[in-house]
Amino acid sequence: MAEEIRKIIHIDMDAFYASVEQRDAPELRGKPVAVGGRQRGVVMAASYEARKFGVRSAMPSATAHRLCAELVFVKPRFDVYKEVSRQIREIFLEYTPLVEPLSLDEAYLDVTTNLKNMPLASDIAREIRARILERTGLTASAGISYNKFLAKLASDHRKPNGQTVIPPEKGARFVEDLPVAKFHGIGPKTAEKMNRLGIHTGADLRTQSLEFLEQYFGKAGTWYFAIARGQDDRRVVPNRPRKSVGSETTFMEDLGRQAEVEQGVASVLDDVWSYCERTGVLGRTVTVKIKYADFQIVTRSRTLNEPVTSRELLERTSVELVRSIFPLEKRVRLLGVSLHNLQIRGEPVAEPQMTLEF
Repeated sequence: MAEEIRKIIHIDMDAFYASVEQRDAPELRGKPVAVGGRQRGVVMAASYEARKFGVRSAMPSATAHRLCAELVFVKPRFDVYKEVSRQIREIFLEYTPLVEPLSLDEAYLDVTTNLKNMPLASDIAREIRARILERTGLTASAGISYNKFLAKLASDHRKPNGQTVIPPEKGARFVEDLPVAKFHGIGPKTAEKMNRLGIHTGADLRTQSLEFLEQYFGKAGTWYFAIARGQDDRRVVPNRPRKSVGSETTFMEDLGRQAEVEQGVASVLDDVWSYCERTGVLGRTVTVKIKYADFQIVTRSRTLNEPVTSRELLERTSVELVRSIFPLEKRVRLLGVSLHNLQIRGEPVAEPQMTLEF
């Protein structure tokens, strides 16, 4: 019996944080908006008006302002974004229990069988997008295909407020025409390496042997070999467990004294420990992130024999880790603290180990 062809939808909200701000403040509509701090930090989200000037998420705020002098900076309101995300997820769950959130503003849905008994995934995506607009006043884009990789590529194809279907017979061809830099899972450095090897498009990638790709890209070579052919066997996994919990802060002024840095670390971990208390999540690996004034980033980690069960232990471990960078050679711009190797309080630690219409 042939394996059933899945119907996967990737929903991606359009400029989510910035769109929420424009929705709630009519005076911002039609203007270039960036969510983030104007003086320090980075752009967390940019409206489509700002993107026309080259403003992008993860860009330093100062750079964004140079590109667009009229850029309006708005402080993030995560409580609002989380509430809107909850409303959107409720809509998803009316169609399928197989919802895999990737972040507050995007998710995979497996609608091979669905709660509405709708035969076409494209109709489901269109209806979900209409429901999101009706309930939240925000637009979303959708990609529909037979696997997660292609669905995610498709959702970006007609942004904003559009949707694209890639049926099984067109999957490999769709990949062939795309630059490898646009592939989800291929970052800028990997794309540059591929370009140096003469691999510029999906078609170029497909001509490479598995042995060649494993030689130059290690275990990732197997993944690249598959996606060049439009193949991806990953399932939609609801309620995926978190791998880490963390928080970081960019300071208004760079820190130059040891006491300032230690105090900064202590202030950052409040959010981390608050999450642990609220959810019962504990972690054994503590990581401290340090970003210097010149944007160089270093990290320090320590794995403990037992989970961190108190704020005092988390602070003591974090401060000890950050002391390894003293004496300071340059001032500190950002500090972050995160916990990995997570488990729920009280739980034991696990030992390591047919064609469908679209």
